[in-house]
Amino acid sequence: MPQSNALKRRIVLIRRPVGSPTSEDFCMETHSVPQPDAGQVLLRTLYLSLDPYMRGRMSDNPSHAAPVAIGDVMVGATVSRVQASGNPSFEVGDLVQGYSGWHDYCVSDGKGLARLERNDPHPARALGVLGMPGFTAYMGLLL
Repeated sequence: MPQSNALKRRIVLIRRPVGSPTSEDFCMETHSVPQPDAGQVLLRTLYLSLDPYMRGRMSDNPSHAAPVAIGDVMVGATVSRVQASGNPSFEVGDLVQGYSGWHDYCVSDGKGLARLERNDPHPARALGVLGMPGFTAYMGLLL
């Protein structure tokens, strides 16, 4: 578990991109690493998926998904390792896939997390070929 004075980084959306997103549309913030309460887990991001749909989430135009609010952490699928657990469903060391967003540590209540094989030699596959992009491609082949 990180030391109590450890810092986490997070990427937040600071303005709506015009055209292609640029680094000026985001900022990196640092904060103390949060500690989980009862029923929560502390996750350390190992892999982050950067997918085309995220561009739509940066806009406030009508879409199938809600836009990221200005000042909020960018959304995104992640593979993370449980660093500390106050949730009986997860143990320290578990690998999980979820939608934690663009930061290196976060606290989760465990809802929406999918446990991966703890010793999976290629856990990033949960974000690609075995994740949403792979499922989308598979469905495209079927249709």
